[in-house]
Amino acid sequence: LDGELIDVEVDISRAAQPNTTIVGLPDVAVQESKERIRAAIRNSGLTYPFNSRVTVNLAPGDRKKEGPSYDLPIAVGILRASGQVVADTDDSMFVGELALTGDLRPVRGVLAIAAFAKARNFRRVFVPRSNANEAALVDGIDVYPVDSLASLASHLLGAVSIDVHQRSPEGSDPETVGAMDFADIVGQEHAKRAIEVAAAGGHNLLMRGPPGSGKTLLARAIPSILPPMTNDEALEVTRIYSVAGMLANDAGIVRARPFRAPHHTISNAGLVGGGSVPRPGEITLAHRGVLFLDEFPEFDPRVLEVLRQPVEDRQVTISRARYSVTFPANFALIGAMNPCRCGFWGDAQRECTCPPSQVSAYQRRVSGPLMDRVDLFVDVPRVDFDKLTTARRAESSVTVRARVAAARERQRERFGDCGRPDVHVNAEMPPPLVRDLVQARLDDDATSLLRRAVDQLNLSARAYHRVLKLARTIADLDGSDTVQLSHIAEGVQYRQRAE
Repeated sequence: LDGELIDVEVDISRAAQPNTTIVGLPDVAVQESKERIRAAIRNSGLTYPFNSRVTVNLAPGDRKKEGPSYDLPIAVGILRASGQVVADTDDSMFVGELALTGDLRPVRGVLAIAAFAKARNFRRVFVPRSNANEAALVDGIDVYPVDSLASLASHLLGAVSIDVHQRSPEGSDPETVGAMDFADIVGQEHAKRAIEVAAAGGHNLLMRGPPGSGKTLLARAIPSILPPMTNDEALEVTRIYSVAGMLANDAGIVRARPFRAPHHTISNAGLVGGGSVPRPGEITLAHRGVLFLDEFPEFDPRVLEVLRQPVEDRQVTISRARYSVTFPANFALIGAMNPCRCGFWGDAQRECTCPPSQVSAYQRRVSGPLMDRVDLFVDVPRVDFDKLTTARRAESSVTVRARVAAARERQRERFGDCGRPDVHVNAEMPPPLVRDLVQARLDDDATSLLRRAVDQLNLSARAYHRVLKLARTIADLDGSDTVQLSHIAEGVQYRQRAE
């Protein structure tokens, strides 16, 4: 995500046995680039030094190089070393995969590359045309969209210039993400309120109820009430999707907040990231958005346990023998679960067929430490027939979204005023901020209620702080500068399902 400069050095010398060698810890894809580059140069009307020894060094030599992104810089290095191109490229960066015809194909991670090029004071970056919109998101650097190796050679020789790419209109519109509208979901007013609070403060939420009560539908409607990302957040998410190879060709900046819903058969590496060369997992792809885990207890308990550290630290570090990488993972965790294996434990209209021991074992599949990291627990009961058949539409997502956006703006201003612009929502508040902005400003009645809640609900220190953060979000939704007794009371009642 941050980038590292790789210098491509090419040496051409006469040899009795001509060959091409690439050194510098290249992977298989980089080694195979020799054949692609050889064909691309020949099919572009240029000359490959077949009768010479070509040595390509990718420096620094102690870092693993992977992928086809080195095709273009290696080809340019060969053309320069062979004297076919004479140009000053010291202020330029090249990236791209070559087809055998000499055309350029898109590669992943171009946004991170362009940002790195700007940070290292490069003036120009040459990328495949399909990646030009992505690279142009970085201001202050000239992006040249390259169609083929032949056109790039003509540009470097000064024959036919390539025009600097102009940024296209912004990418995906958050108003058209296709999410379910709250107005189309009948009933479940209590659950909708909990979801609104969770969206306003970036809190974690767990819904529990019988099959068919609307848990998944409610979760799918969450993107419709989330406010659009700021420019910094959008660039951050776009960079992640670019590195992961999930950004569409010719795509601009991603504006819609991510909503990731992996299946419960997902592996550790798929959820948190991993592999011999670590790749971002679902929790990183959900950065600045929502990670929805349907059928929460059906996930492998070992997979769920790896969520504990990212949920708390909002980043994940994956270590390997040679190095470690850190991926951002600042997401809101939304879970949905049945109360038991058959799904009807506690249901008023249908009897549960599970023995008590099985109910207890099913609920224990989600560990106590992970449950302690959830801010809101809400029951989603079956919907009455009268509500199912009503013609009256519920409150729309547009209306709810306006309240959520206003609450988040209050939080952003408050954290900016106290010198912590790195904190975006209440759920991210560290303990010192919770103490100064919430706990220290409570009146005696609110403090007394919290004391009873800690005693009767056996709240941990973490759960206590999460109640305070939750109350601050409820106050923000009410437009209140102070956390009042009613806000604390509502925050406490969302903790009742922690036991």
